Amino acid sequence: MADYTKEIRGLIGNRPIILVGSTIIVMNEEKEILFQLRSDTKEWGLPGGAMEIGENLEQTAERELFEETGLKAKSFKFIDVLSGSNLYYKYPNGDEVYNVICVYIAENTSGELAMNDGESLDLKYFSIIDLPPKLDERAKIIIEKHFI
Repeated sequence: MADYTKEIRGLIGNRPIILVGSTIIVMNEEKEILFQLRSDTKEWGLPGGAMEIGENLEQTAERELFEETGLKAKSFKFIDVLSGSNLYYKYPNGDEVYNVICVYIAENTSGELAMNDGESLDLKYFSIIDLPPKLDERAKIIIEKHFI
């Protein structure tokens, strides 16, 4: 969890907050999408996370991509911003959030897959016709809207 979010949580506990962040779609040459098995929810999701103080959303995407996957991108293509009651989420620890998610496609990625931040149990590419089991609801919304 980001320092800013931790600080806010220290003040308000588990109560709902609006959390702004970026989600990144990474595709390999076979047009498979990179998913991460999250350590907190044990669900497959897309790389991404909350914005830190002073960042813009593309910087958030760049930082989160590297922290969660070890990859870097030459550029990011903005594809959508998602918000609303369907993006409410309650974490296993009881924290409640209403997500505002800017979705980017990572272009010209480089590097080796690596789980650097303790947020992932696994990183794996999946075909759009063979998505992982136990898919995170936010990832499902993004995939269904843009790829199915």
